[in-house]
Amino acid sequence: MSAATLGRRGLIKAGALTIACMVAGRLVRVSPAEAHAMAAVPQVLSPMEAETLGHLCETMVPGARAAGIAEYVDSQLAADPSESLLIARYFGVLPPFRDFYAAGFAGLDAAAKAAHEKPFAALAADPALTLAASLLAGAPSGWTGPPARLFYLALRGDAVDVVYGTQAGFEMLGVPYMEHILPPRRW
Repeated sequence: MSAATLGRRGLIKAGALTIACMVAGRLVRVSPAEAHAMAAVPQVLSPMEAETLGHLCETMVPGARAAGIAEYVDSQLAADPSESLLIARYFGVLPPFRDFYAAGFAGLDAAAKAAHEKPFAALAADPALTLAASLLAGAPSGWTGPPARLFYLALRGDAVDVVYGTQAGFEMLGVPYMEHILPPRRW
């Protein structure tokens, strides 16, 4: 069954958030966190883009790097766009999704260099947080990417999914996992 057929909720319910990635020269199917722990080699993202993605998402959602955000996004970029689970797809970004992410990383690096004379991945925690937050206010100085708010929200959504969108994520929050939460009364 494909990811698109199963859907986002179905993947969470099944605990099936697994990705195909290259580890030690062979293709394996593991969770994004396992792929990160195994130092999976990106298939689509450049190593610098993967580092930028990890740093940005860790800034927005602590724990995203270890949860395998870069590995997750990379695997989704390598997949058929019609089966992608990336939030950008749900926001109406047209394939190829790689173009959206690449332009966003370039814009983020341009803004970081304009403000701090170094790429985003090299920023310390406080300047990275300030720059990430400025994406919500609009295009920061030096920004050259897609709409900054859209880029922020898409990546933050992906990070939240990877960190908290599983039964284990619900446990971290101390929230009982429920496949579907019904409202207390009909609308």
